[in-house]
Amino acid sequence: MKKASEDRTVLQRHASHSDDENVGEELSPARIAIQNGLTAPKQAWLKLGLPMKLLVLTVIFVMLAEVLIFVPSVANFRVNWINDRLMAAHLAALAADAVPGGNIPPPLREELLTTAEVQAVAWRRDGRRRLVLPPRAPLAVDAHFDLRSRPELGTSHEILVRLGLIGDALRVFVGSGQRTLRVIGPLGNNVDDFIEVVMPEKPLRAAMYRFGLNILGLSIIISFVTAAMVYIALSRLLVQPMMRISRNLVRFSENPEDQSRIIVASERNDEIGTVERELADMQQQLTQLLRQKNRLAQLGLAVSKINHDLRNMLANAQLISDRLSALPDPTVQRFAPKLIASLDRAINFCNDTLRFGRAQEAVPRRELLLVKSILSEVGDSLLLPRENCIAWEMSITPATLRIDADREHLYRVLSNVCRNAVQALESTEGDRSGGRISVKAWRDGRKVVLDVEDNGPGIPPRVRETLFQAFRSSQRVGGSGLGLSIATELLASHGGTIRLLETESGTTFRIEIPDRSPHEL
Repeated sequence: MKKASEDRTVLQRHASHSDDENVGEELSPARIAIQNGLTAPKQAWLKLGLPMKLLVLTVIFVMLAEVLIFVPSVANFRVNWINDRLMAAHLAALAADAVPGGNIPPPLREELLTTAEVQAVAWRRDGRRRLVLPPRAPLAVDAHFDLRSRPELGTSHEILVRLGLIGDALRVFVGSGQRTLRVIGPLGNNVDDFIEVVMPEKPLRAAMYRFGLNILGLSIIISFVTAAMVYIALSRLLVQPMMRISRNLVRFSENPEDQSRIIVASERNDEIGTVERELADMQQQLTQLLRQKNRLAQLGLAVSKINHDLRNMLANAQLISDRLSALPDPTVQRFAPKLIASLDRAINFCNDTLRFGRAQEAVPRRELLLVKSILSEVGDSLLLPRENCIAWEMSITPATLRIDADREHLYRVLSNVCRNAVQALESTEGDRSGGRISVKAWRDGRKVVLDVEDNGPGIPPRVRETLFQAFRSSQRVGGSGLGLSIATELLASHGGTIRLLETESGTTFRIEIPDRSPHEL
């Protein structure tokens, strides 16, 4: 029997557990519906525009402020209403006390109690307590309230009393209104005297409801009027300018290259005016940048088209130069190797035409080179010196100075810088004689420093800011502005730098190339 009882208990627990699981499974759609119901207001709020959100929030905040005003107002109304009843009860008590012999006729007592809206009145005067207007029938008091002030208890007690009055007022609203109240109030200037009344709560509740409805209606009107004024003010000051900015951003994103879509900044001096001006500058820069990118793309396409034909032309010139090198003429034998080397470089440049704009140049193959030989080669390629036109000076300390660099990269750097100097001297108006290009080289610790100096017209201040940026630093008509940009990139691959030195006249570039660290050798 015991075993059977235990089996039944186990079965009942199992069945109960199964029922709980089934209930859980049945409630899962309800839970999903509740979750959907919770997320629906959030989605609806996100769909609202900024003006509507501002209006709703303004109404909510003003109504919240009205609620904060309403609660103490209702509590104050309750106290005033009860004080009015105490005052009426005091007058009724004085009238009853004036009756000769103290025997109040029942009709008079009923009229006094009805007029004062109380059920009984008692007072304490001159140290004696007396029931002035007795009740019609025995009463059961449900709540007691003492409205006498106690300044001797301090400010904290007054605050607690005020909060208690607010709580009492709210209990009147939520209660049934069928309670009987006993209220004690001050009587005259003597602190020991007081008046005591017993009154029904129902008239108080009705009066508070009427007052509450009046306050509610007035609060709604004030809320909407205030919300409308705040909405109009904030809409003009903040919302409309922000919507203008957002519309401009959408319109500008459709065609950033159209300058007519750039926002026109207002003359405001606040944060929104600052945003408009900064946005206008940013859009202007972006439009110029996109136009420059398009021009670069078109330039790249054009270069790629001529690259094939140019390589063929240079290949033919290379074949002809090879045949010229077979002639026994001494002058031909002197210049043919240089011509062949120049053609080889030109062909390599054609093959690497589109290299600019990639992540980086080819990794430099560094070796120790004689600076003098590189500079001589650069001078020969540029036909320097040029008699009665451009002098070519080299000052290398010591004469056997070696530099740790890629030969081809270093040649391109020096060639670009010196070619710019030659072009600057050739562009000088008037007498072009007396031009001079000098290169000084020396070792400074673990780096080699080269100064390339010319006595040309110098570089204008407006060009210096973009001097080493591609396609923006050229001063010569038809120039591409790539020379110094390529030189900067090639030197960066060596860990070196190039910069413009401040000089009173002419132009001086300083090139610094550090030696490789021991672990890189």
